[in-house]
Amino acid sequence: MTTKQPTILATSGGYLEGTRTRFEFGPIVRYAVALSGTDRRPRVCCVSTACGDHPALQRDLSEAGREAGFELTHLTLFPMPNLADIEAHLLSQDVVWVHGGSVVNLLAVWRAHRLDEILRRAWQAGVVLAGISAGSICWHQSGTTDSFGLPLRPVTNGLGFLPYGNGVHYDVEAGRRPLVHQLVAEGSLPTTYCTDDGVGLLYRGTDMVEAISERAGAGAYLVSRSEGRAIEERIEPRLLPAS
Repeated sequence: MTTKQPTILATSGGYLEGTRTRFEFGPIVRYAVALSGTDRRPRVCCVSTACGDHPALQRDLSEAGREAGFELTHLTLFPMPNLADIEAHLLSQDVVWVHGGSVVNLLAVWRAHRLDEILRRAWQAGVVLAGISAGSICWHQSGTTDSFGLPLRPVTNGLGFLPYGNGVHYDVEAGRRPLVHQLVAEGSLPTTYCTDDGVGLLYRGTDMVEAISERAGAGAYLVSRSEGRAIEERIEPRLLPAS
C-alpha cells in the first residue's frame, strides 16, 4: 500500500520501554504504519545509519518489530550496502523508519550512496517516511544537532524535502529552544517546527497538517521570524491511543 500524497512523520518519539525486550515500538510508530493504509502485515524498513548500523541496535529493532507484528527489515550501509537493489526494496515498503544518532554523518553517508535521491522517489511514490531525532531533522532543510559535540550547532544541509527547519527533543535538552530561537531570529534557520519528546509532526506533501503525541502534556511548536525576533507558537498535538 502507498499513500495518496507524499507523507512524512517527523518525530521525537516512537519507542517505549520493553517488557521482554530492550524497547517496544510505541503509538507513534504504529501511527506511521496506519498512515500507509496497509491491510496486510506491515512492511517496515529500519535505517540506522546515524548510529553506524550498530548490530546490537538492529537486533533490538528487529525484536521490537517482531513484537509489533511487522515484517521488519534493515537497510545497512556499513561496511557496504546489504541490499543489491536498495530502491526496489524501499519502494516495496509501507514505512521507512529512520533511527536517531548523528544527522551529520547520516546525511554524508546517504549522499555517498545516492540514498537521498532514492528516498525522494520513495516519498513521491507514497512510501511513508518517518523517524526519530536525526530521523526527523533529515527530511527538513535544517535544524540543530549535537553531531559535532556540545554545544549544539546548526545543521543546514538537510535533504530539504520539507522547506522548514526542525527542532527535536525540545523539552528535555536545555540548549535546544534558545538555539532555535537565536537561529530563526538571525535568519540562519527558516520557519521551524519543533517537537517535545513523544511528539510527531505529520506532513502531507510539504504542508504540516497535524501534530500527534504519545505523551500527555507534550507539545509541538512553530517558531517564525518577525522584525528580527523569533516568535514561538504552541501547536497542541492530538494524543494517540496507547495501543
